[in-house]
Amino acid sequence: MEGLGVLEEMGELTRRGEPFALATVVWRQSPSSSQPGARAIITAAGELHGWIGGACAEPVVISEAQHVMKEGTARLLLLGTPEQFGAAVPDGMTVIPISCQSEGALEVYIEPVLPVPHLVIVGDSPMARTLASLAGALGWRTDLIRGPDFTPEAADARSMIVVATQGHDDEDVLERAVAVRPAYLGLVGSRRRGATVLGYLADRGVPRDQLDRVRVPAGLDLGPTTHQEIAVAILAELVQLRASGALAGPYERRPATESARQ
Repeated sequence: MEGLGVLEEMGELTRRGEPFALATVVWRQSPSSSQPGARAIITAAGELHGWIGGACAEPVVISEAQHVMKEGTARLLLLGTPEQFGAAVPDGMTVIPISCQSEGALEVYIEPVLPVPHLVIVGDSPMARTLASLAGALGWRTDLIRGPDFTPEAADARSMIVVATQGHDDEDVLERAVAVRPAYLGLVGSRRRGATVLGYLADRGVPRDQLDRVRVPAGLDLGPTTHQEIAVAILAELVQLRASGALAGPYERRPATESARQ
């Protein structure tokens, strides 16, 4: 795979919401087998698609690409032997010793391409539409779905789901959402209403460990608020949880601290 094939694979992985790293050769020293501009994709599973060099370079690039995906930060690698470069290595460049009989060398730039957050909002209220608009402004992939149209296939384990059906089949929608085991699942409503819904689902045999993951009411506790402010409170909670790493998968950054609504 090379050229357009690499670009097509990037598009497909992005469409599926899968993390990957793009490695590009920016310099070579003969007799390295690669060429400047050569590219390869490294998947989260450690598969390399494309051409980045021979048997000496590929294992190193794959290993470094997996670190790059986990850290969310690009790296510029210099692959060769310390004797080849001495003190001439610029700041910010990582030297990785490799022992190849050809004595060639490569400079490889590896950048992470991580999926954007996926938010599924179930409901059709002004609050739900405001939340969708706010999340869209952050660049999140956002789906606004009516309660009767929601199916577990609309989300996955990396998704965040907010159930905002406001008393219209809350139990059925939440039962479908719980089955997804998403990164976040919140129910918009009062604590009393939430307790009733969760109790009903427990009586129907929904496992307690799944129900315990439901945040109700969804959003930070801002006191009495308008529908628009509820949308802000929910988005603020999602941003806070993601920043703290509480919702992070293996390929998301983990900066701040969590302070969720209890």
